Amino acid sequence: MLLSITTTHSPASDLGYLLHKAPQHVQRFSLSFGEATVFYPVVEADRCTAVLALAVDPIGLVRGRKGPSGDGGALEQYVNDRPYVASSFLSVAIGEVYSSALQGRSKERAELAATALAFEIVIPALPSRGGAELLRELFEPLGYAVDAQSIVLDPQFPDWGASRYFSVCLRANLRLQEVLSHLYVLMPVLDNEKHYWIGQDEVDKLLRHGGDWLSRHPARELITRRYLKHRRSLAEQALAALAESDEDADADADADADPIEAATAPATASVGREQNLEACISLNQRRLDMVSALIRDSDASSVVDLGCGEGRLLRELLGIKRLERIVGLDVSMRSLEIAKERLKIERMPPRQQARLQLLHGALTYRDSRLSGFDVATVIEVIEHLDPPRLASFERVLFEAAAPQRVIVTTPNIEYNVRFENLAAGLFRHPDHRFEWTRAEFQSWAARQAQRFGYSVEFSAIGDVDPEVGPPTQLALFERTENCAHAPEPAATGALR
Repeated sequence: MLLSITTTHSPASDLGYLLHKAPQHVQRFSLSFGEATVFYPVVEADRCTAVLALAVDPIGLVRGRKGPSGDGGALEQYVNDRPYVASSFLSVAIGEVYSSALQGRSKERAELAATALAFEIVIPALPSRGGAELLRELFEPLGYAVDAQSIVLDPQFPDWGASRYFSVCLRANLRLQEVLSHLYVLMPVLDNEKHYWIGQDEVDKLLRHGGDWLSRHPARELITRRYLKHRRSLAEQALAALAESDEDADADADADADPIEAATAPATASVGREQNLEACISLNQRRLDMVSALIRDSDASSVVDLGCGEGRLLRELLGIKRLERIVGLDVSMRSLEIAKERLKIERMPPRQQARLQLLHGALTYRDSRLSGFDVATVIEVIEHLDPPRLASFERVLFEAAAPQRVIVTTPNIEYNVRFENLAAGLFRHPDHRFEWTRAEFQSWAARQAQRFGYSVEFSAIGDVDPEVGPPTQLALFERTENCAHAPEPAATGALR
């Protein structure tokens, strides 16, 4: 079984420091159930790939009585899928071979270990007792773009249908420790099986490796019960600890956090930086007011808010009676749950409920649910996307969804010098992949307008400083009459 981790961080070879495995060597590790090998097939300045190859000896497991007793016959103990697919064996290998990285330690690159980087994780054969839907249910709320290709039982006999195995590619901007902890916990959850006895120490492992993210995961109960092999007493103990952790986090969180920040920020302290900077000039409310005014003054009857977060703009849009359909889409299930609570959707009159819909989905994959809207709003979203994902999002938005109008807002980096508490060289939010000058934003917007058949106009949000301009910039795109543009080839892993 194989697990490859690729980064495009520059210099990409720093992945060796993060994993504590030198790229120039092939390294082997003896495990109780087989042998693990780490090697680097790609080591370049802008791309580096580390592969963990695990060879499991099922016959040795049975002879050594280290495997499960099993419910099947003797033949099942010897003939099975364990040597070939990712499972709890691979989780154990991660814990042993990448132990320092799993704990977030890097003596040579401590700062890098604490930084979110662009990663691509490939698992050629991953069992999922729940199909591709379960894969997305588990990984997408954690910030991953999921590409899962079903593996047929036998290519020579297609009528036999698909297997429960998938070739999976995950892409995300996260800390390496987060990536490894997600894989460590979720691979045996997908398989719904473990090769060893489950006891109290497994509860401790789950809380240790999942405590920072599992308490807020929308599928935390399913994950917990499967991870602990449905042992009721252990699962209830773990869920109680996770619930307590969630309550502590809610008590510390700022109830008025910005919707995009809440959906993407890695920590509560990080969430507050942008909000605190902008609070003195009421910038978030000014954004909402201007976007709402543009929609109110148009003839639009339907709006989709992409990256809706906790629903602040949706609340404003509900006040525009002419709007018949209002949709919010976000990759974070937690943010959507908060939006549902804050908007009090369940208490709305049936007629009001029928106007509003919350959708879970990624912004970088074509989604037929996003087609046919008069207006799409993209409020403080694009700066959270790294260049490859931004390129995919451009096509998803302007080519696939193709609304009549698009409203995009983003910070003006030139204005950052006016924030006294923002150190030079820092972005307003640690999750921002870039912040553009006015010229850069206008150049980007003009390219998209020409490329996809739109006109574009620009506006300022907030007081305009005579030297550095407004704190936020806005672009209003409008589809031109009878426009025609030739679709470009779909980027790999983007449009499908």
